[in-house]
Amino acid sequence: MSATQEYIDSNKDKFLDELFELLRIPSVSTDSSKKDEIQKAANFLIQQLESLNLNTVKKFETPGNPIVYAEHCPHDDRPTVLIYGHYDVQPSDPDELWDTPAFEPTVKNGLIYARGASDDKGQAFTHVKAIESFVKTGQDIPVNIKFILEGEEEIGSPNLVPFLEKHKDLLSCDMVLISDTAMFAEDQPSITYGLRGLAYMEVEVVGPNRDLHSGVYGGAVENPANVLCEIIAKLKNEDGIIQIPGFYEKVVSLTEADREAFAQLPFDEQEYKKTLDIKAVHGEKGYTTLERASARPTLDVNGIWGGYQKEGAKTVLPSKANAKVSMRLVPDQDPKEIAQLFKKHVESLAPDTVKVTVTEHHGGHPSITDLNFYGLKAGAKAFEEVYGREVLFSREGGSIPIVADFKRVLGVESILMGFGLTSNAIHSPNENFAIKDFYRGIKTSAKFLELLPDFSS
Repeated sequence: MSATQEYIDSNKDKFLDELFELLRIPSVSTDSSKKDEIQKAANFLIQQLESLNLNTVKKFETPGNPIVYAEHCPHDDRPTVLIYGHYDVQPSDPDELWDTPAFEPTVKNGLIYARGASDDKGQAFTHVKAIESFVKTGQDIPVNIKFILEGEEEIGSPNLVPFLEKHKDLLSCDMVLISDTAMFAEDQPSITYGLRGLAYMEVEVVGPNRDLHSGVYGGAVENPANVLCEIIAKLKNEDGIIQIPGFYEKVVSLTEADREAFAQLPFDEQEYKKTLDIKAVHGEKGYTTLERASARPTLDVNGIWGGYQKEGAKTVLPSKANAKVSMRLVPDQDPKEIAQLFKKHVESLAPDTVKVTVTEHHGGHPSITDLNFYGLKAGAKAFEEVYGREVLFSREGGSIPIVADFKRVLGVESILMGFGLTSNAIHSPNENFAIKDFYRGIKTSAKFLELLPDFSS
């Protein structure tokens, strides 16, 4: 066993204690009252990186939340890896559904329960500790490394792309390493080579100038809640096919090879339904559950509200109703184009008895990584050595918009080495991360950096 791997084994308790410090910080980027906590999380990471004696450690302020940057680039003839992660987290709401406090890390049955445990503090922190395993054992870090850790991923990274464009030379690298995805299954390492994009929209339907008595006005005045439901119902047909004109125009169809790769993944649909407590799956006709969930575009209502929602009855005709809608996109769909198509179509469905406003919130492009990329092969070998199993390659249904931006701005591929699981309840109550995968993540990161020079030659 190498010195780095021995160091990781002998410092497990220390690593876990430090992760818990980070997880206790409620760095919720959607909540403006948490600005101090955001700064606290950034400062914690600055302190961690400064302890590693890297060439540069710096906090860049932005119009929003700070970006933590570090680099150590002593090698002229070895690759440069840019390690990306985010230290902001989703809100903990609804707190009453958590079994333990969201920002007090708790270990049960080998799992760390806390907001951010898997998304993304726990996973991003593995790379900081991997670098420590080289530094503290007196070894050279095998490749050039740079860190960019942001505090706005959960709100669409509004300041990260401008930062990339402004500091393109500073961030020059050969690849980006990201751990913000999931393995295909427990103890089954996998590398995600495809991510869906996103177009996130809000629809507001406004009728009368105030809430009305439904007995007095019902049947004579248009009900915005009814109209909103009717519009939403027309966005997809009974076969799950999205009805927005032009929506599928640029979709790259799955090839036979793609579909064969999906068929090779060990997926148990019965267990999938059992885990979710549903009787049947549903989605676009003509595609498997895995294909629908990761390689086909979607449209889903994420929230809908209007009218009286408290206890008991109130016979009200609401003056307005709202819905938030997300569309997951696949190559070569453009989020801006899709947002405009959505807006145009929704407006065309609205009757003249109401006013409809469609707002675009944020979005991101889909991405695909070349399976022949040497960094991907080094990552697969690292996983295999640590986990003792052959790596699977899969596409993921979620979105990490910055991956496409790294490709566009820096011209490099991203390697998505996730150590979490889809069952980690990210964005939900009782988010968790397996302790064994936190440790194996550190080992895999260190092994990847050790192996990479051989694969680049």
